Amino acid sequence: MKDYLKQAEDFLKATNTKFKAKYYNHDYYFDEDKETRDIYKITLRNKNGSYTFKYGQSLANVGQKPNAYDVLACLTKYDVGSLEDFCGNFGYNTDSRKAEKTYRAVVKEYNNITRLFNTEEIGKLAEIN
Repeated sequence: MKDYLKQAEDFLKATNTKFKAKYYNHDYYFDEDKETRDIYKITLRNKNGSYTFKYGQSLANVGQKPNAYDVLACLTKYDVGSLEDFCGNFGYNTDSRKAEKTYRAVVKEYNNITRLFNTEEIGKLAEIN
C-alpha cells in the first residue's frame, strides 16, 4: 500500500495540488447502503481552483481518515459520454431516475477534474489505481 500512497502523493506534488479531508458525519452514503459509514468533505485545490465534494469511506476503514490514494483512485478520469453510453457501459436502465442522478453526478465530477487538471495530468491521475 505504501507504493500506492506514494504514487498519489507524488501526483499531488507534481500538480501542486493540496489535499484536505475533513470529517463530515457518520451516515448512509450510497442510496443502497445497508450500513452507515464515515463521510468526509474532500477538497482538492491548485492554481486552477478548488473542488470540494463528499466522500464515503470504505466500511472496512471506519474510523480511519481517507488518504490521498483512497480518494484519487476513485475519481472519474474519463468522459463517460451520453446518458445512453453511460447506462450501456455500466448496466443501468436508461429510463431510470436513479441512473440519471448517478450519471449527472459522474459528469459533474469529471467536469471538475478537467477544470483542475490538464489532459497530461489526468493521464497520470488515471495511473493511480
